Amino acid sequence: MDRLYFGDSDDSGSDFDETTSGLPFPKPLSRSSFLAPDFDPATFLSSLSNRHQTLEDLRQELRDLSQSLNKELLDLVNENYQDFLSLGGALKGGEEKVEEVRVGLLGFQRDIGAIRDKVEARRRDVESLLNEKKWLRTQANIGKALLDVAERIEELEQRLMIGETPKAGLDAAESDAESDLFDSETDDSDEELAGDSNATPVVSLKRLERHIQKYVYIRMRSAQIGDRHPFLVNMQHRVSKIKSTLLLDLNTALNQANQAGEKRDARMLKVMRLYDLMGEEAGAVSALKQLKI
Repeated sequence: MDRLYFGDSDDSGSDFDETTSGLPFPKPLSRSSFLAPDFDPATFLSSLSNRHQTLEDLRQELRDLSQSLNKELLDLVNENYQDFLSLGGALKGGEEKVEEVRVGLLGFQRDIGAIRDKVEARRRDVESLLNEKKWLRTQANIGKALLDVAERIEELEQRLMIGETPKAGLDAAESDAESDLFDSETDDSDEELAGDSNATPVVSLKRLERHIQKYVYIRMRSAQIGDRHPFLVNMQHRVSKIKSTLLLDLNTALNQANQAGEKRDARMLKVMRLYDLMGEEAGAVSALKQLKI
């Protein structure tokens, strides 16, 4: 039975000659053996059982075959180098296709730019509308506040009886009911001072306090809106008239408190508190000086 022979490197030359001299010379390895899709090295070596060849010779033959394949591959690349470089430009219709893609991309870019401009314009429009809505809401709130101030001024003028014209819809029955309300607001010191029928009508401190609170509210709302608002500037003379009337009532109440007998000190403290509520401390000092207290 023939078999692959791998010689021992320690054997002498005579032994090698005696063993291999009568064997046939092996044929070169075929490239087709390595091209099989299911190539397996172990299977390939087992198929060489009929080759009378040492292992070192087989290794050398494989190295020579590998070097030969590398040289052929290098020669192939060198011979076709220019063709590889000009491959892209040699494609038929390639330049036209590239130009079509470039033009398409430019058109797409223009469309995207136009859409972006429209979106930005719409964003500015929406922002402008939102700002306008915010401004209108602010103006509406200011308008409501101005109406509230105007109604408060008119109401206070009617209660102090200093309005230029009577309030519409206020009939005799309503006036009587309001008079009853004022009468019910008198305190004990008011009743003591009212004993003299020839004296000046007693100023009700409770009613006066309510009027001053309404005046303070008007001033506070005006400050929130802005005292320089044209509407408030036009209303200033009416507010000043209300202030003068309230100060006159306070001075009268202070004079009456000075004559309140045992409750003089308590009533004068109430009047001074009303001066302070109104923010007219200087007016209180001036009124006290006139009484020579």
